[in-house]
Amino acid sequence: MRLKGDDDGTVVLANGLSVKASDDEVKLDEGDIQEAESSLREGLSLNYEEARALLGRLEYQRGNVEAALRVFDGIDLQAAIQRLQPALSEKPSSKRNRSRTESLHSVSQHAASLVLEAIYLKSMSLLKLGKAAEAAQECKSVLDAVEKMFQHGIPGMMVDAKLQETVSKAVELLPELCKQAGHNQEALSCYRRALLSHWNLDDECCVRIQKKFVVLLLYGGVEATPPSLAAQTDGAYVPKNNLEEAILLLMMLLKKWWLGKTRWDPSVMEHFTFALSLAGQTSVLARQFEEILPGMYPRCDRWFSLALCYHAEGQNEAALNLLRKFLNKNECPNDLPAILFAAKICSEDSLLASEGVEYAQRAIANAHGVNKHLRAVGLRYLGLCLGKLGKIAFSDQERSCCQVEALKALDEAIAQEGQNSDLLFDLSFEYAVQYNSNAALRFAKEFIDATGGSISKGWILLALVLSAQRRYLEAEVVIDAAIEQTAKWEQGPLLRIKAKLKAAQSLPMEAVEAYRLLLALVQAQRKSFGFLRSTSDRINEFEVWQGLANLYSSLSHWRDVEICLEKAKMLKPFSAATFHVQGSKHEAHGETLEASASYFNALSLDLSHVHCKVSLASLLWKRGSKALPVARTFLTDALKVEPTNRMAWYYLGMVHRDERRLLEAADCYQAAAMLEESDPVESYSSISS
Repeated sequence: MRLKGDDDGTVVLANGLSVKASDDEVKLDEGDIQEAESSLREGLSLNYEEARALLGRLEYQRGNVEAALRVFDGIDLQAAIQRLQPALSEKPSSKRNRSRTESLHSVSQHAASLVLEAIYLKSMSLLKLGKAAEAAQECKSVLDAVEKMFQHGIPGMMVDAKLQETVSKAVELLPELCKQAGHNQEALSCYRRALLSHWNLDDECCVRIQKKFVVLLLYGGVEATPPSLAAQTDGAYVPKNNLEEAILLLMMLLKKWWLGKTRWDPSVMEHFTFALSLAGQTSVLARQFEEILPGMYPRCDRWFSLALCYHAEGQNEAALNLLRKFLNKNECPNDLPAILFAAKICSEDSLLASEGVEYAQRAIANAHGVNKHLRAVGLRYLGLCLGKLGKIAFSDQERSCCQVEALKALDEAIAQEGQNSDLLFDLSFEYAVQYNSNAALRFAKEFIDATGGSISKGWILLALVLSAQRRYLEAEVVIDAAIEQTAKWEQGPLLRIKAKLKAAQSLPMEAVEAYRLLLALVQAQRKSFGFLRSTSDRINEFEVWQGLANLYSSLSHWRDVEICLEKAKMLKPFSAATFHVQGSKHEAHGETLEASASYFNALSLDLSHVHCKVSLASLLWKRGSKALPVARTFLTDALKVEPTNRMAWYYLGMVHRDERRLLEAADCYQAAAMLEESDPVESYSSISS
């Protein structure tokens, strides 16, 4: 019984009957609803609910929301359901009766369409009057009525178009009304009901509902409970939390796009990026970006997003290659975020530091206007890259120049950014590696104050600087304070530093006890997370056994050393560090050839392993004058990699002394003595990341 308006004011219904709307509208204006209703019932052979629905729609279309609401209030939805349910629920029994049944279905669907649309419009009227909770209740009654009327679901074929339109609108509207009423948990249930029940929705309507559901799950601030058991299908995957449910919905949306069932929407990929980033599944996200067809996503944006994914996975080389394409002169050479990102990647690797300096300088040059605030970021990466460049400098003059420029850039950055905690840490670290322990101590304390002690690397840096000043007891107090404020799974590096502090104080048994606690933490972590926990979050068990082996080696407890090395080899069969400890054991037993073989094996695995080069050079120095040039070569190479290795300086002094170069020997001894007085218990590079 669909209404159609003619130019002369006649209202035409789907059953062919018509009536002049002007007379009834006049009666409605006069407030005589009953008389208008009687006129429609007599003229169009309508029942009570249908007549009220028709009058209410007329009033709603004229913008008289309150009057329409008064008309709709008189509709008894339950009575209409009971009358329409038998006709809509029965199935055609045979071909002979099919035409008659289909005719009854058609008439019943028209009647149902009129009544349900009235309740839907009642819900819209309440919404316009600011009564979202009541509107949600009325909208819910529409869907409840549909489920009662169509017990076998809305038929996909021969369904009244107006009825389907009303149902689709109600399904889409209900969760929005719940959100406006502040009932987010009910909204979640309504979204699930919309997507799991058989409403015969078209693809576009489903897509809109899924997108809105994803937004609520990701940004709504409400924790969704798992779907009820009744809504779960046997063998189907049941999401455990908001994030899993949102990712599942987004994957369904992407699949619909791939199948051509919906138009491309960039916001879907933005939500997917956010969800997978939260889940730590950046490798999955990278595959999704790679699978997007050319032309659908701007290629520079795709390269940048892929670079972010690869960087998160530790594939810095692949990320940097994408950024080089992005910053090509024919693409986006002046894109500031991409330049800064490239500088950041280069700042993490000494071999890329020179390229990083160029990117940082480009960033500083482009940081003007609205991007002026990013100048400090460019200066920070310039300082970090120059610091890395100083470590691999070939001459003392070049190294000194890089170090001075690095501090200058970082100082300028912090002058612009004020109390930026990252800059405070970087300044403390740079002063520490340059052996300015007082300045390093000051900035480390400022970093802890700025972060409230919530970041463990600040405590570690402070403890290492204190250990470089031979203030071991104070360093231990710092580590104990950090352990109290740090989550259990993040205490690994702190316990490792504590063990080394105990060893530095000649308390080997207490150092062993610290390593025992560290191993207990490893086992507890494995039991809780298995091997599913990411490597970055997991304590490296190999390093624990290796550190314990080094400790026992310094105590000449060779039996314990052997046990620790066996444990380490089970985790990592081929390691330069393991071969080095093995060589030290052979050397202590006077097995020079076996020791040399172990050191060479270590260098074959890691050509830049400093400790092996120094140990091998010491063996060659002991052999006499013929081996001194080779020993000097190994020591020079070691100092190129690690200029602050005091043992390398010491043995280089011994080589110079035996070769009668006494001035050079004196300089080397002096350098070794200065480093011994200011060496931390662990290299600062262990926390540079």
